[in-house]
Amino acid sequence: MQAKNPKDSYIVMSELVLPNDTNLLGNLMGGKLMHYMDIAAAIASMKHCNCPVVTASVDNLSFANPIKLGNLLTIEATLTRAFSTSMEVYLKVWGEDLAAQYKYLSNEAYFTFVALDPNSRPRKVPELIPETEAEQKMYDGALRRRQLRLLLAGKMKAEDAGELRAFFIKD
Repeated sequence: MQAKNPKDSYIVMSELVLPNDTNLLGNLMGGKLMHYMDIAAAIASMKHCNCPVVTASVDNLSFANPIKLGNLLTIEATLTRAFSTSMEVYLKVWGEDLAAQYKYLSNEAYFTFVALDPNSRPRKVPELIPETEAEQKMYDGALRRRQLRLLLAGKMKAEDAGELRAFFIKD
C-alpha cells in the first residue's frame, strides 16, 4: 500500500444555493450544508483509500456566517491524517456573493471516515505523509483531536490518552 500526500486527496466542491435549499430567512439550511460537507469529505477519503468509506464522526460544527440564497457554496476538503482504518478530513466552507465579488468563510470542521473492505468491515488505509509545515501541524494536531473524540465517545480511558492525559488526570 503506497503512502499518499494531502494534495492527493484534496477536493473542491461547489454548489449554487437555490430556493429549495434555504430556510425562511433565505439562508442555506444547516442540514443541507452538513449533507454537502459529508459528500465532500467522503470523496476526499475515497480518493485516499480507493474504497468505500463511512462517516464515523463529525466534530463541532459551528456556523460563523450563513450562506445566502443565490450565493455560491464552496467546500474544500483534504485529509489531515490517516490512522489504521480511519482518516481525518478537514473541511473549509466558503460562501460567495458572485455579483458583489465577495467571498466569506462560513465554517470549518473535521470529519472522520472509516475505510471498508468488500464485506463492509474496516480495512487498512495508506499512510498520509505531510509535505508542508501547515500540513505537518494539521497532522500533529489530528492525534490530539482523535484522542478527544475517543474520550468523548467513551471508547478511550483518560489514562490511555497520552496527548491529553494531563487535562483529565492529575499525577
